[in-house]
Amino acid sequence: MIGREILSPDGLVLAGYEHGNRHGPEILFIHGFSQCSLCWNNQFSSPALAKDFRLIAFDIRGHGASEKPADVSRYAEDRLFADDVHSVMEAYNLRRPVLVGWSYAGRIVEDYAEAYGTSRIAGISYVCARTNNDPAYNGPGTEFLGDMSGNDLDANIRATRAFVRACYEKQPSPEEFETVFDYNMRVPPGIRAAHLGRPASDGGILAKLDVPVLVTQGSEDKLVLRGLGELTARVVPGARLSIYDGIGHAPFAEDAARFNRELAEFARAVQV
Repeated sequence: MIGREILSPDGLVLAGYEHGNRHGPEILFIHGFSQCSLCWNNQFSSPALAKDFRLIAFDIRGHGASEKPADVSRYAEDRLFADDVHSVMEAYNLRRPVLVGWSYAGRIVEDYAEAYGTSRIAGISYVCARTNNDPAYNGPGTEFLGDMSGNDLDANIRATRAFVRACYEKQPSPEEFETVFDYNMRVPPGIRAAHLGRPASDGGILAKLDVPVLVTQGSEDKLVLRGLGELTARVVPGARLSIYDGIGHAPFAEDAARFNRELAEFARAVQV
């Protein structure tokens, strides 16, 4: 991946990454809570995706290699996150990308759509996405979020390890696990708390979406329960639901071959 720095309107520096065919249809990947762009390694390393598509990812504010200001106000407003996505699109001169939003990034995709509309995106791929804050859809893995956001380092480490385990039904290799754990630990607890403290969303924008939408959901997701993926697919006009049986919160890692194939098919179809 080729990295670059991107300046958001409020002066925060975001880390962006690019790979693949610079002349192909564009896919913009947005990772989830406490993660970073490295979570998309199975997509960026896919010869099939890299041959045909322009692949872009960025670390959301406070995560990965992006800046991590301690001021909680830098994470409080929906518009900040919408502007971050817009800034990445401008920096890479993206024409009509497919937005791929995993987990918490479902909210960020909604922030963008609320602020900027859908005229500059070709479609949306929601991946085990948090599209509203109804606690009825919280899986058992969310119980670790409190300790992950506190100042007790020992509790933070134990909770983060448990959270990473909860992200997968099919567990990664020990080496892969340690990589994911390491980049999760790069997010300071106060910044985690600031993200979790954002005003709740009711997902009202979903019924107004006027671009094609693919909803990918693991049947065994322990963070965002299957019912929310099913609800998202019912509410979004014309959305397609793809359930991954026996898969948890990370279909793009647990069944990368299927995920990459379905994403490629979707991204090609929405370009017509």
